[in-house]
Amino acid sequence: MFRATFAKFAFVIALMAPSVALLAKQSAAPEPSHSRKSAPDFTLKNEKGVPVKLSDYKGKVIVLDFWATWCHGCKTEIPWYMEFQEKYQSKGLSVIGVSMDDDGWKSVKPYLEKNPINYSIVIGNPALAKIYGVEAMPVTLLIDRNGNIAATHSGMVDKASFEAEIQSLLRHGTQGKVQ
Repeated sequence: MFRATFAKFAFVIALMAPSVALLAKQSAAPEPSHSRKSAPDFTLKNEKGVPVKLSDYKGKVIVLDFWATWCHGCKTEIPWYMEFQEKYQSKGLSVIGVSMDDDGWKSVKPYLEKNPINYSIVIGNPALAKIYGVEAMPVTLLIDRNGNIAATHSGMVDKASFEAEIQSLLRHGTQGKVQ
C-alpha cells in the first residue's frame, strides 16, 4: 500500500515539476532600464485585417500576451488584462494579445464572439514565438515606453504583482524619467 501511495505521490510531483519551473522563471520586478533589450518588432493583422505593428506603440507601456483559446491559465488572465486596459489606457497602457492557436482565426474568431476582448488581438506564428522565447503558454511581456522588454512572465502572472509592475512602468516616461 505504501509503495502504491508513494508511486502516485511521485507521479504527481513529476507532473507538477514543469509548472514549478515555469513559476520560477517569472520576473519578480521589471529589469533596470539600463539592462533592457529592445522588443523585436512585428506586424500582424487583427481580426479585421488591419495591421498591428509593435513599433507603432512606442511611447506606451505594452502588455504583450501570448495566449491560446485552449489555455486555461490564459483564460484566467484575459479578464485581468481587459481590466488593466480599461483602467490604465488613459495613462499610456496598451494590451496586445497574440493568439498562438494553430488554426488561427478559425478558433479565435468564434472565441472572440463568445468572449469579447477590449484590446487588439493578432495571430502569432512559430517564427514570432521563437524570437520571443515562447515555448508554453501563457507568456506575458511588459514593454516599456522606449520599446524595451522590462519583464517576461512564463506561466500565469500574479495579478497584484503584475499590476504593480505596470504601475511602475507607467510612472516612468521615456529614458526612465518619472512622470
